[in-house]
Amino acid sequence: MDRIIFHIDVNSAYLSWSAIDLLQANPDSVDIRTIPAIIGGNRKTRHGIVLAKSLSAKNIYHIHTAEPVANALKKCPTLTIVPPDHDSYSRHSKQFVGFLRSLTSEIEQVSVDECYLDYTTIASRFSSPEEGAAYIRNYIYSHFGFTVNVGISSNKVLAKMASDFTKPDRVHTLWKSEIQTKMWPLPVSELFYVGHASLNKLRKLGIHTIGELAATDPGILQAHMKSQGLLIWQYANGIDETAVIDTPPPAKGYGNSLTTPQDVTEPGIAKQYLLSLSETIAARLRADSVKIGVVSISLRDWDLRFYGHQITLSVPTDLTMEIYHAACQCLSELWDGTPLRHLGIHTSRVTTDSFRQMQL
Repeated sequence: MDRIIFHIDVNSAYLSWSAIDLLQANPDSVDIRTIPAIIGGNRKTRHGIVLAKSLSAKNIYHIHTAEPVANALKKCPTLTIVPPDHDSYSRHSKQFVGFLRSLTSEIEQVSVDECYLDYTTIASRFSSPEEGAAYIRNYIYSHFGFTVNVGISSNKVLAKMASDFTKPDRVHTLWKSEIQTKMWPLPVSELFYVGHASLNKLRKLGIHTIGELAATDPGILQAHMKSQGLLIWQYANGIDETAVIDTPPPAKGYGNSLTTPQDVTEPGIAKQYLLSLSETIAARLRADSVKIGVVSISLRDWDLRFYGHQITLSVPTDLTMEIYHAACQCLSELWDGTPLRHLGIHTSRVTTDSFRQMQL
């Protein structure tokens, strides 16, 4: 049979997993998924950023991911704020992925809350891909207490796009015969791999929908955007031949980045973003039982100019605050106060050595 790929994505993973933990600790407590609530930051200090939000926080109060907590509280003074627990998230993630691996070894985990699954290896167990996806969705909810979206297609990029359709707790298909009606009318910003900088370039070319991108001469895109232009043209046309990689090579580095909802002009706000990024990276390092020896930051300002700086640590680490302090040192040495649109932390020199030398 032809290849069929699932993309399985946990709905609001951090919020869902924190909600489960809170309900297990106190069954009479309110499910934070049903009220205006966020994960991240601190109510007393009003510091930090939004890592995840409930549907009511998003739809009623227009709170969005990566927004400063202070802004979120202005929109909703009664907002429930829950601090993140990345060790717990790692446990929930292992449970989630472990179930998928019990179905097939053909699993590619791309983050703590999303995986690709090669359905063709288990197709004989179900009457259709939709039935297989429904089984996965229902099993996860009934046994683990959280919901997922499942996207179904013939390749990874279309399965990923399908899983991002209406949420939560849904199964969507995006076969190549459905691209024209389901994907091409969407804003080009919703295409996988189109970021803020790419979006600006596409708009300057008069491209506003995925369909317009698909119909553009790929030579024009390549001239303006180099290899990325050709790649996103292929994605817009549903072309992706990459395989599900069940055993990825060891990571050469760990990183995370975000585009800010508004220009960052204050060092304190920039450091809040760096702390959140450091926390996520450190949790991934500990989950993989590795440490890193180099910390670098990347900045992109309001005019889309890029800056970067790195520091070599005296001792490899997997600790949030050590990564954060190194990132803050990079920031102070690099940033001149020009308004920022994008911040990232990247680490390298990965080691599995568990020995940690004491510092004088």
